[in-house]
Amino acid sequence: MGCLRRFGCLVVVIVLAALAWSNRARILAWVHGVTGTQSPAPSAAADWELLTPEGADRAKKTIEKLAERSGPVFANVSPGDLVAYVFQELSKQIPSSAQGTAAAVVGDQLLVRASMDINDLGGRDLLGPLASVFNDREPVEFGGTLAVVTPGIGEYRVSQLSVRDLSLPHPAIPKLLAKLDRTPRPPGVDDDALALVVPVHIGDVRIKNGKITLYKVVP
Repeated sequence: MGCLRRFGCLVVVIVLAALAWSNRARILAWVHGVTGTQSPAPSAAADWELLTPEGADRAKKTIEKLAERSGPVFANVSPGDLVAYVFQELSKQIPSSAQGTAAAVVGDQLLVRASMDINDLGGRDLLGPLASVFNDREPVEFGGTLAVVTPGIGEYRVSQLSVRDLSLPHPAIPKLLAKLDRTPRPPGVDDDALALVVPVHIGDVRIKNGKITLYKVVP
């Protein structure tokens, strides 16, 4: 009888899991209603640029020109090139499982998206019972702003983060970022931000009208 009961419980669990999977869209809609979150704003119209070593090299050369005494005071860089340089050459915070990483600028927001193993982000622990709604690999999208905190240290402050169709509530963002970046947080970097290493001669970075502009420190 005990075996039959355990078998019956197993069947119930399997049926419930199947129902959850077949009705995942409704479940996500219910979550949005209960938590007050919304589906992420459509970003399909954004001009996405894949991160490449060539792009990182272009950004590096632009930043090196800013370091020259006779070089320009500011320079524009494309989102894909800058993110490739920052994340691939310097901070290296994107998990190795990330595939098809791309970046775009919409208004004053830098968007970064990639297909990731959600376990690399602590996703199973973070999502709890909702974990069954997601695959092991899902599209993850970040949206936020860039800033220089202190010489040599910057931050990517994340204002929106979505896993597939679920836009996570803002209080969950610091927990997820802590899973992504386990290094000690430099002073001045916000809890909802990723710390970035930036060249010390870069004094400011601005995102406006779809452009990223780097400004060098002027003596």
